[in-house]
Order: sequence, then C-alpha cells, then structure tokens
Amino acid sequence: MKKRASLVFTGDISFDRYMDGRWEDETLLSEEICGFLNSADHVVANVEGPLIRNQKNTSLCGTAQLMHTMDPDVTKVLAKMRADIWNICNNHIMDAGREGLECTRQEAKKLGVKTIGAGMDLQEAKQPVILAEAGGIGLFGVGYQRGCKPAGEDKPGCLSWSDMDTIQGVIRGIKETCRWCVVVAHGGEEFTSLPSPYTRDRYHAYLDMGADVVVCHHPHVPMNYAIVGGKAIF
Repeated sequence: MKKRASLVFTGDISFDRYMDGRWEDETLLSEEICGFLNSADHVVANVEGPLIRNQKNTSLCGTAQLMHTMDPDVTKVLAKMRADIWNICNNHIMDAGREGLECTRQEAKKLGVKTIGAGMDLQEAKQPVILAEAGGIGLFGVGYQRGCKPAGEDKPGCLSWSDMDTIQGVIRGIKETCRWCVVVAHGGEEFTSLPSPYTRDRYHAYLDMGADVVVCHHPHVPMNYAIVGGKAIF
C-alpha cells in the first residue's frame, strides 16, 4: 500500500454547443496541462452533464438553453486526462433525466471509472469511493439544493448538501476505516471569486463533522482556499 498519494481535482467540464466536437482536437489540452494531470495518482473530474447520444440541445429560449448534454465521445478527453473518478453531482447531471444519469454511469463502468455524488437512488448517490493509499482516502460528492436535484429512496439524483444527517453518516463511515475524508462540493455563487458566508459556513460544518478536505466547484472562476485547524477548503 502506498504511504502517499496525490490527487488532482478539476472544475466544471462540459462539451456541448460551441464545444461540440472539440474532443477530437488533439491540441485541446496542452502538454503542460496533460503533464500536470498525468502526474497525479488520481484525477477527480467534475463531469458537468449527462453523457448520452442523440440528445443535443439547440434551444435558444429561456432556461431551456441552459440544459447541457454531452456525446459519450467526450470520454476521449477524460481518458487523456486519466480521470479515474468522476464527480457527477452537479446542477446539470439530470438535464436528460433518469436515462441521462443511467447512461453516464454506464459509460463510467465501461472505462473502469468510479463515480461519486449521484445515483439511481439515495443509497447510490451517497456511496463513497474508497482509495487504499495513504492510510485510506474516502471521497463523496454533495451538491447545492436548488440546482442539484436531490436523490430519494427510489428517485435518481444527487446527494444534497443540505442533507446534513446523511452527510454526517457518510463522513462517520469513511473515518471508521480511512485516515482521510474528502468532500467534493458543487455549490456557491457563479462568477463570484469569494464564497458567500452561508457557503463558507456549510463547508466549515463538514470539517466539524470530521471531513479533512473540502474541494469545491461551480462558480466558474478561480477562487481562494482556506486552512482551518490543519484541514483545508479549496
């Protein structure tokens, strides 16, 4: 078992509309970027939307134009990144409904990739990925309530970042066997370089519950980080 491990996390990754077909561009990722990604033991990519064929969205009207789907061929880029864990807990993963989520999870299984944060029911959505390195690393995903459609006992969706009792249980379960607990969180305010107080307070609550690291995305801009009593929020 490795005593140390390096993990790289990405922000939101989506390929539709003006990015449609760009997965065929061999120069899309620079050598420097690929070198950095490939240097890690694990790459955790936020896959921002369902991977499903023949459901391209061309609408230019209202909120309908904000719906994202991706051709499964985008896995060519994810494979080049060596993304072996996909966070699928985000505000677009349910844009093609149950079928889109199911197809995304199937594509991951074909590649031997693990997923976190969403599933065909709450039991699947809250399931962590456990890595054996560095004394054990447990990762799971949560997403903000308004945009990330929450999973239920028999309903597909995401683990809501407001379901504090469930989150506490997942963290407790991870810490029973793992040295490290990482919460991957999709939330906050878009295009805002500093976290809002309620977002910051929520991430601090996860650390208080026993998590060691919180890694966040969704705002679409570079943000800050914080060290809190030897723990970290990125």
